[in-house]
Amino acid sequence: MSEKEPIGVVGAGWVGLVTATCFAELGHRVVVREILPEKVDSLRRGEVPIYEPRLPELIERNRERLSFTTEMADLLDGPRLLFICVQTPPTYSGDADLSAVQRAVEEIGKPDGRALVMKSTVPVGTGRAIQRKAPGLAYVSCPEFLKEGTAVRDFLEPDRVVIGVSDDDYWAGDAVQSLYEELGAPIVRTDLSSAEMIKLASNAFLATKISFINEIANVCDEVGADVTEVARGMGLDPRIGSRFLSAGLGFGGSCFPKDTQALKILAGNSGYHFQLLNSVIEVNELQKRRVTAKISKHLDSLVGKRVALLGLAFKPDTDDLREASSLVLAARLQGEGASVAAFDPVAMERAGELLPGVEMADSAMDALEGADAAVLVTEWPEFRELDWTEVTKRMSNPVLVDGRNFLDPSVIREAGIAYEAIGRPSAGDRSVVG
Repeated sequence: MSEKEPIGVVGAGWVGLVTATCFAELGHRVVVREILPEKVDSLRRGEVPIYEPRLPELIERNRERLSFTTEMADLLDGPRLLFICVQTPPTYSGDADLSAVQRAVEEIGKPDGRALVMKSTVPVGTGRAIQRKAPGLAYVSCPEFLKEGTAVRDFLEPDRVVIGVSDDDYWAGDAVQSLYEELGAPIVRTDLSSAEMIKLASNAFLATKISFINEIANVCDEVGADVTEVARGMGLDPRIGSRFLSAGLGFGGSCFPKDTQALKILAGNSGYHFQLLNSVIEVNELQKRRVTAKISKHLDSLVGKRVALLGLAFKPDTDDLREASSLVLAARLQGEGASVAAFDPVAMERAGELLPGVEMADSAMDALEGADAAVLVTEWPEFRELDWTEVTKRMSNPVLVDGRNFLDPSVIREAGIAYEAIGRPSAGDRSVVG
C-alpha cells in the first residue's frame, strides 16, 4: 500500500489537535507547529492539554505518526497541504481577530506547490484577501464542524465536508478532497466565500433554534405548558427535527456566541441589519439571568444565602468555560448578595481563575452542604445519579433549579426538594418549601 500524503497543521489548540490526531489515525504523518514551547514539550511527552473524549488514546496510539515543533520551517520541509487551525477570537468591536492567521500566512510565505487549508473560522472574504496578499499561494477553505465532547467522532464520521476553492487552485481542492473521500461523507465543492458562509450560517441557525425554544419555554412558564412536551411534538416534524430543541440556560462555548456575533457584524459591515440575529443574541443573554428569579420564588432574599452550582462547563464532556452560563450566573448570584459554591467533574482547574469568590468544592455533595438553593448548570450524567434524599438532608433549604430540564421531577419531588425547571411550570408545582 502506498504511503499516505503527509500533512502540516498550524496550531495545537482544540481544533488543531483533533485535526492532526485524526489524520494520523487515518494513516498520515502529521507535523504540528505550535508557538508555545511549553505546550510542544508537554505534547511530546504525551500530555494532552484539553479535555476531549478519545483524544488522549488516539494521540498515544499514533505517536509515531505525530510530531510537534515550534518551527514553521519544519512544516515547509515536506507536506504540501498546510492546515491552519489557529484561534480567531472576537475583538472588542465584535470582528474576528485574524492576527494569528495573518502571522501564519506571512511565515509560510509562497512555497511552490503547497496549499494553505483554512480550518479556523474566519469572516467571509478572508480567503480572497489572503490570495491578494500572497499571490501564488494556493488556498482552500475547509471549515470544521466539530462539536466539543464528540470532536473525534465528528471528524471520523462527518455529516459533510465543505471545500471552497477558486478556479486557479482547483488542484488544491482535489488534494483536500482526496484526504476526506475515505470517510464516505457528502462533499460540498463550492467557491471560497460560500464555504466561509456555510460555517457561520450553520452555527447561527443552530443558535437560533436554541433561542427559539428558550423563548417558547418562557411562554410555557406563563401559560402552564411543558416545553419538553412541546419540543417533542415539534421535533417529530421532519421539517423541524428534534436536535437543538432543548430549553435551558442558553448556548455558550467557543463557537455559537462568537460565530453568531461574527455573522451579525459581517452583515452590519456590509450595510445589512441582521435583525433576527440581534434577537437570538439578546434572548441568549437574558436566559442566563432568569434563574435568580426562579430561586427568589422560594427565598425572600438572596442576601447571605448559599447557592450551589452543579456543573460549570458550557456543556458535558468538555472543560471549556468560554461563554459558559455558569460565569454569568455566578456573577449575578454574588451581585444579589449570595455566596456561591460549585462543582464540575472536569472543569474545576480552569474555573478557579474565571470565577473569583466562588468556593470550588471537592464534590457535588460538598457544594450542596448547607445550600439554600442549587442550580443544575451542566447536564453531567453523574448528577442524575445523586442520592437526592441525602441531598435534602445536606441542604439548609432544599430548592433546585434544573437549568437543563435534565432531571426527573418526580424523583426530586419525592426526595422533598422544591423543583423548578425551564418552561415546565407543572413539573414543580406540587413541591413547596415549608
